[in-house]
Amino acid sequence: MNKKILMKGNEALAEAAIRAGCRYYFGYPITPQNEVPAYMSKRLPEVNGVFVQAESELASINMIFGAGACGARCMTSSSSPGISLMQEGISYISGAETPAVIVNMMRGGPGLGNIAPSQGDYFQAVKGGGHGDYKIIVFAPASAQEIVNFTVLAFDLTIKYRIPVMILGDGLLGQMTEPVVLPEMKEIQDDINWSICRGQDQVIIRSLYLVPENQLELHNLHLQKKYRSIEKDLNKYYEQYNANDCDYLIFAYGTTARVCKAAIDRLQKENIKIGLFRPISLWPFPKEEIISISSKIKKAFVFEMAQAQFEEDIRLSFEGKKEIKGFYKLGGAIFNDDEIYELIKKNI
Repeated sequence: MNKKILMKGNEALAEAAIRAGCRYYFGYPITPQNEVPAYMSKRLPEVNGVFVQAESELASINMIFGAGACGARCMTSSSSPGISLMQEGISYISGAETPAVIVNMMRGGPGLGNIAPSQGDYFQAVKGGGHGDYKIIVFAPASAQEIVNFTVLAFDLTIKYRIPVMILGDGLLGQMTEPVVLPEMKEIQDDINWSICRGQDQVIIRSLYLVPENQLELHNLHLQKKYRSIEKDLNKYYEQYNANDCDYLIFAYGTTARVCKAAIDRLQKENIKIGLFRPISLWPFPKEEIISISSKIKKAFVFEMAQAQFEEDIRLSFEGKKEIKGFYKLGGAIFNDDEIYELIKKNI
């Protein structure tokens, strides 16, 4: 059995990626995720991998496109402004159905903002920040161990579905040090018969279809069918904390959800029946489970480090059937448990 070791979130992510079979990393430095490329630059040569510090985020995402077209397990990482620069490439990769794992350790915005943790990239991640009708799988871990677990899963899913998978964290999650159990090094035997490296037969990987009716529309319909299948398969990634038989329910994800747990523990001691629902997959969103649980509560609260972005999907799931009260921190500000405790007390 593997032992627990202390690792910073960003470094745990990088090591998990290598153990999940990642051998190609292309990226450009930006705080607060710089430990990821720094770690990869040291470790990838040790496992006969390739590390490239690209000249920009634009270059790195297009290098990922090329590696993915060869069927490689490849990854890039950045933070909010850098991910913004990658949006065209992410749309290309989605349209061409090539694998890619993309890490965003969010920071305060808009614009250059600051290097403090934020959740302001929610819309960009789950609604499609690039052009066209496309989706990417988005996981929002809340601990270093979950970073490890979902990074490993991300590489399996990106190959299985040929769709980009994003690990959506924040600056705090990437910088904190926690105990983790790392998986064994994975033996990779991916089926890449679809890739341009499959042999002598010509394979064209593209997202350009010039004829709308019998080319691009059909391709779009194929993608939409795949997205519906993914929604059906990946609707199980969420956590409920003290959520059984509660009158009030908090919705939060990532780092914010961890702070909410501390406030919930205090409120429970005062016989206030309150729990937490934490989505881990932000797309697919666990809408059906939220619909089911909404019928059992009096009121819902949403906490996020953004302006009602995550809350929008909660409201769409509730369909106006219950009262929802949202609370926000913007520009890198972080909730603490005293604030959440007082806000709940004032609003129940």
